[in-house]
Amino acid sequence: MTEVKDIDGKRLVLKKGDITLEDADAIVNAANSSLTGGGGVDGAIHRAGGAAILEECKRIIADMGRLPTGEAVITTAGRMKAKHVIHTVGPIWSGGERGEAKLLADCYRHSLELAAGRGLRSVAFPSISTGAYRYPVEEAAGVALSTIIETMKNHDIEEVRVVLFSDRDYEIYRSALKDLEEGRWKSK
Repeated sequence: MTEVKDIDGKRLVLKKGDITLEDADAIVNAANSSLTGGGGVDGAIHRAGGAAILEECKRIIADMGRLPTGEAVITTAGRMKAKHVIHTVGPIWSGGERGEAKLLADCYRHSLELAAGRGLRSVAFPSISTGAYRYPVEEAAGVALSTIIETMKNHDIEEVRVVLFSDRDYEIYRSALKDLEEGRWKSK
């Protein structure tokens, strides 16, 4: 399952798969603020990449403290095919009235800006905050895709992939992309 869209001569790819297997300049980790790994995507990335990722994360935390929601930092990808991991902390869903959409958009925007600032050309994202942090996928998909598209237009990133773990999530993102293309999606 893959869908590819042209965004001003750049590629936006939706696909079903395992983000830890992506061969990209960077994959994005839906991290916790301590950067120590955990469940879901975060745990999978730390397990696949090995100890080198955790060691760099510990150095970052020692220097700056916990990573604030919406911000992003970069480390090695360890044993994975990707060259780097961009760690970002998504918002915990609290009903949508506490700025969750802005914070989620910040995750995608800051991750892409960090990648562009490092000269990276390809970035793969999971669906940030839609697992343990309970952000509804139906809400998150539009925020993610509109932010990715907007940010791609302003930076030299050739390809952004959104790698979705389940058929359901893939179909929700596909539908959200269609809504965006047809002008039906409205941010909250």
